[in-house]
Amino acid sequence: MIKLVATDIDGTLLQKDYTCPTGLMDFLRNLEEQGVKVVPVTGRMHRAAIKIYNLLQLKNPLVSYQGGQINSPDGKILYQKTLDKECVQKAIKWARENRIHLQVYYNDTLYAEQDNAFIQRYSREQNVPYEIVNFDDLNPEYASKMLAIDFNNPETVTGWVDELKEKFPQCFIVKSTPYFCEISHLQANKCDAVKFLQNYYGLKDEEVLTIGDQNNDIALLQAGGVRVAMGNATPELKEVATYITDNVENGGWIKAVEKFVNL
Repeated sequence: MIKLVATDIDGTLLQKDYTCPTGLMDFLRNLEEQGVKVVPVTGRMHRAAIKIYNLLQLKNPLVSYQGGQINSPDGKILYQKTLDKECVQKAIKWARENRIHLQVYYNDTLYAEQDNAFIQRYSREQNVPYEIVNFDDLNPEYASKMLAIDFNNPETVTGWVDELKEKFPQCFIVKSTPYFCEISHLQANKCDAVKFLQNYYGLKDEEVLTIGDQNNDIALLQAGGVRVAMGNATPELKEVATYITDNVENGGWIKAVEKFVNL
């Protein structure tokens, strides 16, 4: 019996326009009444993810920062993995030398060096504020994650991932959307976060369902006994899934959970 549904948010739980599919709120309440825990597992920063969490009226832990942070419902940090100062400085140097837009997440605040179209679009879509600083002045001792963005050329982002995996083997590097290259602690990934929760609740592998749509959800699916890819998922994610559901716009999340959760 499935007791934990660990789910991505964007393109999985929420539609591409960040709205809820028809019937989702009622379905979530039904799951809760049946004792099934629904835990969002997202690459979003905590201050952005908590808005979705509250909107959906969820009452279980929240996983943010690509798995780098887990908060209890009352806000207590249960798990946290951050980048050290050396990694942050090397990534900043790489971005500057290659004229790449880079964002740094420090103390749950979003920072960038240029107030350009990329940070403006990101801030608007994620509904979070940002601050423009010289990263040398910021001088963080740690960072929750860093994000390199190119909204114009997804293939460029793919190249960054390949390059940075070689340059930073001590980090977790992943393409989380066609436009985002994420840099985080090696253990700040969705698999390790879900495994932490599995142990936290004392669950068996077969009691955990994982579901997502992008390549950063490969790690998420690997943590589940039941591994579901959305119909709108990337080909790479579908390869590791045990089941492929419908698109997010057609209620694929609800259809998948209904199939595997005995309500």
